[in-house]
Amino acid sequence: MKIGLLREEKIPADKRVPLAPVQCRELMDQYQGLTVVVQPSDIRAFTDEEYLQQGVVLQEDLSDCDLLMGVKEVPKDKLIAGKRYLFFSHTHKRQPYNRALLQEAIRKNIELIDYELITDAGQKRLIGFGRYAGIVGAYNGFLAWGKKTGAYELKPAHLCADKNELERELKKIVLPKNFKLVFTGGGRVGGGTAEILHAMGISQAFPIDIITKTYDEPVFAQLNVEDYNERLDGKPFKRTEFFKDPVGYRSTFMQYADKVDMYIACHFWDNRSPFIFTREDAKSPNFKIKVVADISCDIDCAVASTLRAATIEEPLYGYDPQREEVVDFLQPGSIGVMAVDNLPCELPRDASFDFGNDLRHSVLKCFLESDPDRIIARATIAKNGQLCSDFAYLSDWVAD
Repeated sequence: MKIGLLREEKIPADKRVPLAPVQCRELMDQYQGLTVVVQPSDIRAFTDEEYLQQGVVLQEDLSDCDLLMGVKEVPKDKLIAGKRYLFFSHTHKRQPYNRALLQEAIRKNIELIDYELITDAGQKRLIGFGRYAGIVGAYNGFLAWGKKTGAYELKPAHLCADKNELERELKKIVLPKNFKLVFTGGGRVGGGTAEILHAMGISQAFPIDIITKTYDEPVFAQLNVEDYNERLDGKPFKRTEFFKDPVGYRSTFMQYADKVDMYIACHFWDNRSPFIFTREDAKSPNFKIKVVADISCDIDCAVASTLRAATIEEPLYGYDPQREEVVDFLQPGSIGVMAVDNLPCELPRDASFDFGNDLRHSVLKCFLESDPDRIIARATIAKNGQLCSDFAYLSDWVAD
């Protein structure tokens, strides 16, 4: 088998890779007969020379490869007919900006496999960049707090050489003794956020204690859906029922918003769910939150202050709750917002290595050995010039 690593050609450029050079070498040592080649690139976080040092051949034309892997969407004019591709296609939710990409994949008889859809038999995702979204997003939240309060200055995450340097920067952070923080969500993103909070030495509290107790040290709480939602009919909250159908619930997040200083959003939000806090909530004189780090970055919905995505270079803006508009980050009375939608790109080497480990151990063995749970088949959107059965719901969307 021959695997080709694609050069990232989507604009703006992405420095991440699916496999670091040493991971390519380890795979070829593990599987006899496997060859990994890489398209030359002066953009990616790992240089061509680093791949060459690990015995990975540079190859511009990848048409002889059995599997082509990238990170972001492949430009439709670069797709090679009849090939097997693995990347984040952002098509299965009918994303309008990628309709033409999926149409072209079908026209060119491409087998299109999407990382986002790779799950185990229990539907748990096996691969993703979520951990580093959480790590960088939480760090950027404290960068925002430092700027908002003038208490300290942190080096931007994308200027840090790696996660080790980023964690050294945390020593500069000075927080009030009564500082309180909550974050919503779990999984990889929540885990990455918790990593940063623990690295800072912030103590963890129960959600109820955040509301009812005072502290003489900074504390945080992780909120699960039952901690900030309740049924409209007053019946007991059941997680399984909420995830199945979140209609008929309301947010109780305001009980935290009048007690905490910072909020980090790490959740997955269903568009049928209640907004976590609304524009009217943010207008309340009891709304105490000064900084919102919205890692989820769903625009103009669940988190009212997130009116647009920011950028890695300019990650912060202000939200004026009374006028309901974007303002200068330091404007008095504004809520500081950090809302970057490609956070793992700020630490591309670390994020790529972490992703590559999951890819090696959980996914590539399904290609190189066996796949009894049909992990790859269930993540395949199109094959043999047509949509796969699980994605037939896209038929009208891709029809000419």
